[in-house]
Amino acid sequence: MTVCAQGVCFKKLTEPYRGGARAWGKYKVRATEDAIVGAVTGPPTEPRTLLLGRYDGAGALRYTGRTTSLALPVARSLEGVLRPAAGGHPWAGRTFTAGWGSRDVLDVTLVDPQLVVEVSVDVARDAAGRWRHPVRLHRTRPDLAAGSVPLFGA
Repeated sequence: MTVCAQGVCFKKLTEPYRGGARAWGKYKVRATEDAIVGAVTGPPTEPRTLLLGRYDGAGALRYTGRTTSLALPVARSLEGVLRPAAGGHPWAGRTFTAGWGSRDVLDVTLVDPQLVVEVSVDVARDAAGRWRHPVRLHRTRPDLAAGSVPLFGA
């Protein structure tokens, strides 16, 4: 067993280390975090995934990651909560790719960046400080304002 920055890696005691092979298992450390919904894939009335962000110290909404696919009841529960963006969205003109290292561009709808959600994330971050893996939606946070979400990188 080896402890790494992102969790615990493990293998059978009788199994030798094989360089370049994905023979070890990994238990990822997870935490819950708050983020702001800035865009969705699919229609805002029944989104497939949520694109999330956090403000940085300069007040720019920075992209932090995307949720896994939402279950249909969860997606439907967001109807009326997500509002299409009215001019001047911080992500206007930006494109998003389907995944890490992918060139496939997502078809997204920008939404008013006011809804705060709590998500389950693993602690892995990419070089830009974004969540490296898709996150799981835990719940909406109507009790929190977008300005109260921790800053990007915090």
